[in-house]
Amino acid sequence: MKTLFVRTLCLFVFAATLASAQEVIPLYPGAPGSTPGSTPENYPEKEYFSKVWNTEVVANVTKPTLTVFKPSPESKNGMAIVICPGGGFMALSINSEGFDVAKYLVAKGVTAFVLKYRLAHTGEDATQEFTALYEKDRPKFQETVGKVVPLAISDGLAAVTYVRQHASDWGVFPDRVGIIGFSAGGSVTAGVAFGYQPEGRPAFVAPIYAAAGRFKEAPVPADAPPMFLAAATDDQLGLAPDSVALYEKWTGAHKSAELHMYAKGGHGFGMRKQNLPTDHWIDRFADWLELQGWLQK
Repeated sequence: MKTLFVRTLCLFVFAATLASAQEVIPLYPGAPGSTPGSTPENYPEKEYFSKVWNTEVVANVTKPTLTVFKPSPESKNGMAIVICPGGGFMALSINSEGFDVAKYLVAKGVTAFVLKYRLAHTGEDATQEFTALYEKDRPKFQETVGKVVPLAISDGLAAVTYVRQHASDWGVFPDRVGIIGFSAGGSVTAGVAFGYQPEGRPAFVAPIYAAAGRFKEAPVPADAPPMFLAAATDDQLGLAPDSVALYEKWTGAHKSAELHMYAKGGHGFGMRKQNLPTDHWIDRFADWLELQGWLQK
């Protein structure tokens, strides 16, 4: 009975969070099947509470969207950010790595856009499938997500470009649009950092405990934006070295970068409270944004 109450309460909070978002925008407006690089799919997007991850998740995204969170007119500072939740390209940890991040930054005057990027097709519980494949059958996991990773990165690139092109609609400046992402969403963010075109150049990039091994040979862009990174040494997926490698690539190219490597926190700490220093990474991110001048009106 207690478990049912907790789940009901969590779903209520999830719905209330969605209700507080002003609008949901299709990233690729147009007829069904018009999403670049994708074939029309007949399975629906799914939102549910994951017992495995103990949080709300979204799965089976085929039509990418941006959920917009707007600051008050009094606090708006002209900065915008695209937020990419993680979930192994099989799900999205939509609250801890999405909506909760947006709410924190909106309180700082930032206009936030939570991106639902394309995911691999999964069954009843994407988080169970991810855990089983990642831990026990890594080749099968790579096969499952391999085709969708480039599509997800394309969605990240398109999201930054879209917000820049429509900046005046939300009262933000095109040259103050950045991107942050977590885990798989951090991979999307890193993909944007390496692959943007001039019209979609992010003001900054923030891959958080990203899986970034695929970018080992990628050259750092000549006009690469500043980078903020955070991860934990005890990341149980073994991804801490990826953040160090990204930092070294950026600084090796004489580009601005800041890295916070925590001793404890594990993988996927996001906005979760664990009574650890990782609880405050978002405050260090805000400090960095202030230092860069992005939070100034």
